[in-house]
Amino acid sequence: MEQDKQASIFYVEDDEVLGYLTKDNLVLNGYAVSHFLDGKSALKNFSGAVHDICIIDVMLPEMDGYTLAEKIREKNKEIPIIFLTAKSLKEDRIKGLQIGADDYITKPFSIEELILKIEIFLKRKYIHNENKASIINIGNYVFDHDNLMLGIGDSEKSLTQKEGDLLKLLTEFENKIVKRNVILERLWGENDYFHGRSMDVFISRLRKYLKEDPSIKIENVHGVGFRFLKQQNE
Repeated sequence: MEQDKQASIFYVEDDEVLGYLTKDNLVLNGYAVSHFLDGKSALKNFSGAVHDICIIDVMLPEMDGYTLAEKIREKNKEIPIIFLTAKSLKEDRIKGLQIGADDYITKPFSIEELILKIEIFLKRKYIHNENKASIINIGNYVFDHDNLMLGIGDSEKSLTQKEGDLLKLLTEFENKIVKRNVILERLWGENDYFHGRSMDVFISRLRKYLKEDPSIKIENVHGVGFRFLKQQNE
């Protein structure tokens, strides 16, 4: 697993006390956590987001956990999903697995048990990602994330780690909005005003680096986030 990367957890739990206690413990253990109290608001905020794993309570207001997981699977077929449930019936477990869940944890649970499950799935995810090519084509550019190099023609630009990580994040979700809070929590570790200003500076740098290819654009979606656009050749 990438040791210097803060894993992002998408957590849905309507019990406010349990939810906040669990989130605090996960944050203390080094994770970035986006916590939601109902299925509808969770689904709305999942769209275009960048998370490493989902932890979802089955019994949720507005939209139950099973329905939420089905809709998440329509958007992302690979992200691990762990259900939290007070039910231990075999039928409930089978239903969850059939719609795409990866595992169950029955309440009450210990934070140690939850972290163990999280780490197992994150290791699998990162091993899978490490097998993918590091070098990708971005329009007329060649981007080598591992070596932090961005090249076009005979010209090469050396990137900082933050520049490289930000460009990689945006290009992974080509033509989709990546929300400001997701970028900040994932790459800066905290969503606040000063980190937000820093992120805007890095976005400006990337736009400057990519200006040689007019088919590439990093679009600002006002008040929401950014979208990496690449025009198709006609």
